[in-house]
Amino acid sequence: MVTDYPFLMQAMAWPLALLVAWFLGERLYEAWRVPRVTSYVAVGLVGSLINLPGLTDAVPGLPFLANVALSLVLFELGYRINLRWFRHNPWVLVLGLLESVLTFVLVYYASSWFGLATDMRLIIAALSVSASPAGIVRVANEMRSTGQVTERVLHLCAINCMVSVLLLKLVVGYWHLNQSGDLVGAVLGSVHVLLASFLAGAVLGVLMPWLLRRQKTSERGVTVVFALSVVLLTTMTYGLRISPLVAALAFGIVARERRVHLTNAQRGFGTAGDLLSVFLFVYIASLLDWSEVGSGMRLALLLILVRAASKVACNVAAARLSGSTERKGVLAGLALTPMSVFTIVLLEQTRSLGFAPATEVLTVMAAMMLLQELLGPLVTQRSLMAAAETHVTKE
Repeated sequence: MVTDYPFLMQAMAWPLALLVAWFLGERLYEAWRVPRVTSYVAVGLVGSLINLPGLTDAVPGLPFLANVALSLVLFELGYRINLRWFRHNPWVLVLGLLESVLTFVLVYYASSWFGLATDMRLIIAALSVSASPAGIVRVANEMRSTGQVTERVLHLCAINCMVSVLLLKLVVGYWHLNQSGDLVGAVLGSVHVLLASFLAGAVLGVLMPWLLRRQKTSERGVTVVFALSVVLLTTMTYGLRISPLVAALAFGIVARERRVHLTNAQRGFGTAGDLLSVFLFVYIASLLDWSEVGSGMRLALLLILVRAASKVACNVAAARLSGSTERKGVLAGLALTPMSVFTIVLLEQTRSLGFAPATEVLTVMAAMMLLQELLGPLVTQRSLMAAAETHVTKE
């Protein structure tokens, strides 16, 4: 038998990269409390230098696996959303919506200083609205963070993600309108994707709890069922060419309302969730092109500053109205810093559906993605620690 050594080396590259990322993450977390996801991103960035994504031809299905990993996180984020909180404290919902709109407007106008085309500016502004559920949820779980700032950050993150997807779909519809001149088709296409995605997740969120109530299942078994349901949902949405991210978030929100509980021990979906988390951050970081980072650094620094200022200012302004303090408003705004994982996966999905500008946008935003994903989790961690809501002792 002849061994295909090039294929073997390509196939081994990803497991080796994930092992290195895991060991580095554990070491730096134990020594200096560096968020594990930051270490995973660092390994992915090194992987991008040696063209780790170029080896994906030997390991097909990695984009789908990344979507499954992020969908699990979005399900968990949705599962932690309490819709009753919005009814009792509507200012949190208003804050999330107003802050999303303000961020979109400010980033759109700030990006005009660099001579970018209107389509490009609209896409960048829509993406900048989002916060990274992967970074925020993993850091919150890692630090066992609970409290007002933590819950507010999680709820605002969910609102930001939903609004970001909505805005991006509208921008894509606008682009298709310019290309085809079909206004009805462009609008209906965007609305159809969002509604179908949300409906798919909501249906599964009703069906799974109903089935679980008719079958005696351990807490561990409940977690397995939900994990398999997320995989099913991701596969289905891929086939229907709708958004697995919106569907997973809707699934979590509706499942929470149906009163099926996951234990704290199963947060993050246990060992399988940890493995997929390592892969997700390494894979996403490896997609960034270092050759584009230097040229976009001035744009990145400006947009990061504008985005952070918008989120902090809105949280401070609405702090008293929403039952918080100005200090907690600052910390909540800063904790929303991460954005890259959700943004890059969303861009990759959009590109796969035939949206040509998506590739160019990722090139323009490469420096912003690098800084946000490498340093964002650290900002989130320190913000939650400053709020005295973390419960991790020195091991």
